[in-house]
Amino acid sequence: MERRDFLALLSAALILPPGLARAAPAVTKVLVGATPGGGTDIVARSLSAELEQRLRHPFIVENRGGAAGNIAAIAVAKADPDGGTLLLSYTSHAINPALFEKKPFDAIKDFTPISLIASSPLILVSRPDLGVTNLRELVALAKAKPGKLSIAVAGVGSANHLAGEMLKHEAGIDIVSVPYKGAGPAVADVVGSQADLLLGNVATVQPLLAAGKLKGLGVSSPQRLPAFPDLAPIADLVPGFDYSSWYGLLGPAGMPPDLVRELETAVRAAVAAPAMRKRLQGEGLVPVGNSAAQFAQFLQAEMARWAKVVAVTHTRVA
Repeated sequence: MERRDFLALLSAALILPPGLARAAPAVTKVLVGATPGGGTDIVARSLSAELEQRLRHPFIVENRGGAAGNIAAIAVAKADPDGGTLLLSYTSHAINPALFEKKPFDAIKDFTPISLIASSPLILVSRPDLGVTNLRELVALAKAKPGKLSIAVAGVGSANHLAGEMLKHEAGIDIVSVPYKGAGPAVADVVGSQADLLLGNVATVQPLLAAGKLKGLGVSSPQRLPAFPDLAPIADLVPGFDYSSWYGLLGPAGMPPDLVRELETAVRAAVAAPAMRKRLQGEGLVPVGNSAAQFAQFLQAEMARWAKVVAVTHTRVA
């Protein structure tokens, strides 16, 4: 082979996207900044299985929980942009820049958006014996008994926590926030009447609502949820209230555009697939699967929105 031909091939190899069905990288790691079994982990594993089939390439989920998702995000921000390491991000990615005084990375500049996978509305629930049947009755009770009711928080600075703080702020009610180490113990204490209220993910509270162990009072999305047609949006009483969680796929900064398009196309096809949609909806999620450009715009808007929430609620982590 002549030298010029070799150089031409080398040049083509350098600009060719490291297609996931090809030799390099051999495996793609999808990092999850949460423990196994939760909503983020479920989405990551469902999506990875779909991508593995579509791209004929191994996808392995790695749980690296801690620091509200920052540990996994740091690892991805430092990874090579070759498609070998991705991040299944969630709402905290947009919250953390305003929440943490020390910023280990730039949530926009250090990452490549690929696609928003799904959104996760929250449901406001109470212990069944609280004596209220809807949000209006709850607000009336809270105003009659300021500082006497409690809301369980499944993690300081989480979307659930901040949404609850905004509900108190915008509805003008005084309810005590009680932090827990995870959704499990928070939900257990509401079921056991040790706490009064909780803003929880649909998948977490759905079976307990069905069993009558929790009482639904409202949903955080602007529209009613098909699975809970009797629950009115909180926005009906608190105009503009919309604090759903979400899950998205990110890569390190500097990923080749062709690789991003390849991944975006595969993700959108996966989310549109009937089996994947059924799996997500079974977890109480709303499938999205948008473009990389749309996800990038969404992230910018989310960071601005949550920064205002953090400022209003005076929530900070050293």
